[in-house]
Amino acid sequence: MKMKKLMVMAMTMVMAAALAGCGGTGNGDAAEGDSANKDIPVIGISQFAQHASLDNCRIGFLEGLEASGLKEGKDYIIDYQNAGFDPNVAQQIAQSFSAKNVSLMCGIATISATSCYAAAEDKDIPVIFNAITDPVEAKLDSGNVTGISDKLPIEEQLKLIRKIQPEAKSIGILYTTSEPNSVAAIREYEEKGPSYGFKVETIGVTQQSEVIQAAENLIAKKVDCFTNITDNTVVGVLPSILEKTNDAGIPVYGSEIEQVKLGCVASAGIEYVALGRKTGEMAAKILKGEAKASEMPYETVKDFETYINSEALAAMNIEVPADVAETAMDVAKEA
Repeated sequence: MKMKKLMVMAMTMVMAAALAGCGGTGNGDAAEGDSANKDIPVIGISQFAQHASLDNCRIGFLEGLEASGLKEGKDYIIDYQNAGFDPNVAQQIAQSFSAKNVSLMCGIATISATSCYAAAEDKDIPVIFNAITDPVEAKLDSGNVTGISDKLPIEEQLKLIRKIQPEAKSIGILYTTSEPNSVAAIREYEEKGPSYGFKVETIGVTQQSEVIQAAENLIAKKVDCFTNITDNTVVGVLPSILEKTNDAGIPVYGSEIEQVKLGCVASAGIEYVALGRKTGEMAAKILKGEAKASEMPYETVKDFETYINSEALAAMNIEVPADVAETAMDVAKEA
């Protein structure tokens, strides 16, 4: 266990060193322990960044607690902190939760989750993770930790791109080189892309300030489209990426519904409120004493939905195939 902790701490330090330039500060209202609340369990929520996907994880987590019959202020107190894309802040948040002896930590995104686990392990504080693509790669597959993996339906995404762009030959992907989620997704795209007739072009970044230049470099390679993965560093500047790709006439596919709402053309993706809700239900079982995190294997989301943005597709002069239009949710019409 000590060796595992050293591995997790080492991974977190590498992430911090690689991404230190991202910037950002923690925020949120921390729960202050007073005499009235001292016996109420505190849940520390550490969210790596503020954008719609991760916000939805947190919203769902809170809904899951409520749906399990727990009431905020009576059965638990929330201490929510946001790292603002800064791995160093994510570590500080986790260490502060440990110092406060919170009853449970919830880490949203890989860097926040691994930071929480490293800070919690000595005190055996249970950790719930949200929005982790590969818990094994992140060293979160054993110990007093559990959660839900948001592993992308990459094969379904490739099928969707092929249907919408039958003549496309290449896909461009931006990713953070120190993000285990992203590395695992890139590996799978590179393995499966050729089976669908795609050459996969990737450019890695180490910090958010590099993303737009990397997008311009992918555009210069004349890829037929971009596809996003669940990379927080990249998704955090998605609107700026879309400005570049729209000017170049290159469609971008999202990895979940919120990205399609922002202007991506389509996605075979995950609904993060539902994912968060499941982790909230897990946390409720732990707080009720019905289960231990160490005895609850992590789960992987199996269901996905197809989303399209008819306005974004029309702007690219792309006609949606009838079978896709019949089954997909059109976010432009839902707005």
